[in-house]
Amino acid sequence: MRKIVIWMTALLTLLSYKLVFASVVVPMYLVDVNGQGKSIGSIKLDDSFCGVLLTPNLHDLPSGMHGFHIHEKPDCKDKGMAAGGHLDPASSKTHNGPYQNTGHLGDLPVLIVDNNGNATLPTLAPRFKLADINGHALMIHAGGDNYSDKPEKLGGGGERIACGIIKE
Repeated sequence: MRKIVIWMTALLTLLSYKLVFASVVVPMYLVDVNGQGKSIGSIKLDDSFCGVLLTPNLHDLPSGMHGFHIHEKPDCKDKGMAAGGHLDPASSKTHNGPYQNTGHLGDLPVLIVDNNGNATLPTLAPRFKLADINGHALMIHAGGDNYSDKPEKLGGGGERIACGIIKE
């Protein structure tokens, strides 16, 4: 499964490489009760013909796959809980992952963190443009994401560990 995700990400990255339009860099922080903890780097968001290309430059994260989502509100306070739920303008109330035409618009491909705690592998979110997510929060969860509400709701990502605000 992990190899498939990596190959799909690499292919989509290559396809969108020369088709970049607008971009924004989102500073990312570990979350705490006040909202903004230690800086862990940034994620560059680039509009492209194929969606939004997310290029992380992150450090000091637990290794493995992590749930990665756009959340409703531009607020990282209260350990990230102030950001609300996954961005869902169609009110689908369903977690179907980034490749289905139904479900939360804010569902992103998983974030892959290496054994040294770094995340640098780009990923593509094909369902929206940068303008659709401006003024929302970008969230990293402690656990992975199975792109389903079963067996655990919202893909099983669990606790929110890092957050950043998307501002054009």
